[in-house]
Amino acid sequence: MREDAKRRSAEREKLGVLIPGLGSVTTTLLAGVFAARKGLARPVGSLTQLGRMPGPAAGRRQSPLIKDALDLVPLDDLVFGAWDIVPDAADAAAEKAGVLRPEHIAAVREELAAIAPIPGVFDPKFVRNLEPRRIKKGRTKMDLADQVKEDIAAFRTRHHLSRLVMCWAGSTEAHRTAGRVHAGLKAFESGLKRNDPRISPSQIYAYAALDMGLPHINGSPHLTADCAALAELAAERNLPVCGKDFKTGQTLLKTALAPALRDRRLGVSGWFSMNILGNRDGEVLRDRGSLRSKEESKLGVLGSILDAEEDPGLYGGLDHQVKIHYYPPRGDDKESWDAVDFFGWMDYPMQLKINLLLRDSILAAPIMLDLILFSERAHRAGWSGSQDWLSFYFKCPMTPNGGRPENDLFAQKALLDAALLGLSKK
Repeated sequence: MREDAKRRSAEREKLGVLIPGLGSVTTTLLAGVFAARKGLARPVGSLTQLGRMPGPAAGRRQSPLIKDALDLVPLDDLVFGAWDIVPDAADAAAEKAGVLRPEHIAAVREELAAIAPIPGVFDPKFVRNLEPRRIKKGRTKMDLADQVKEDIAAFRTRHHLSRLVMCWAGSTEAHRTAGRVHAGLKAFESGLKRNDPRISPSQIYAYAALDMGLPHINGSPHLTADCAALAELAAERNLPVCGKDFKTGQTLLKTALAPALRDRRLGVSGWFSMNILGNRDGEVLRDRGSLRSKEESKLGVLGSILDAEEDPGLYGGLDHQVKIHYYPPRGDDKESWDAVDFFGWMDYPMQLKINLLLRDSILAAPIMLDLILFSERAHRAGWSGSQDWLSFYFKCPMTPNGGRPENDLFAQKALLDAALLGLSKK
């Protein structure tokens, strides 16, 4: 039996996972996957690994595991590659990130050390507070995109892969809205050739990935594939895309608590949120442009839940503020505070205080894994375009045709469950 299992594993087609950004989230994901393969750690927080299919069974004990029902790619069959602007291999990058304890890195050091990053695409106008040490050079942005395509082709050939997925896990880029260059694929490709300043590094990666037939995931809040040009390319290649900005802690609870207050018909007059973090992401957010991208993402979640137009008497005066501060002593251990001013019967005011002490990358790593596996499964099923059923995982979900996103966590979970049942039939 054991030999049969080994043979079946050898015969399975592996999935290539290419990641721009070999920082704290990526190295935490890698270490966790490698440790789980060895039976040294549990993939806690991952719906694809521990979740069961939605169904009528009480307690869901009789429901099959999602990974079995959907025939998801096993952890043993994932092959990883990455780009970064720093040349450190994944073991050294994990040590610098400071998320994992030394013994957890040591247990999978050989596997981590085997992942050395490819030189990355970098533009200081989009990320100001990092010093690149090894980057791609080209006369035009199209030259850079072609180099990324060459990297993808080489990775595919080296590992004998036909299935690949790209997930952006790089730093938050400065806030930009879509412009003329993003209005269509022809305009975008022309912009790449003439070095249009509104095309960001993350969009160069996304363009290359989609043009090479890879589904694309955006774990950060900036524009990337959420524009008409790259939506057109995804449609042409019949590829799924999703984003934006992994929903880990404070916003996860916000999108659960706000529907609870709404469904009890309680009014909310104010919601003040503050964060401190000291990792590389926090350092990048010291730049006002990158900070604005993150703030816009966090600020957008309440408007569609506590709808001022639908309930002006309860939410018309809602003052929602978000503040983010870089505080190096905390490293990856983010802390957040929420002060919620709400009111009830006869308009009597009340307050709610929430204090979270979180490990940012520990929460983000299983989200990244789920999105990689679900995106591959959607591609296998022939689903393309913005995958709004994956909004459960994002602060600022992409939607088909730029529609209004759903931010209610329970409504998002219902969308996810419906999609899982649909995928189980394909």
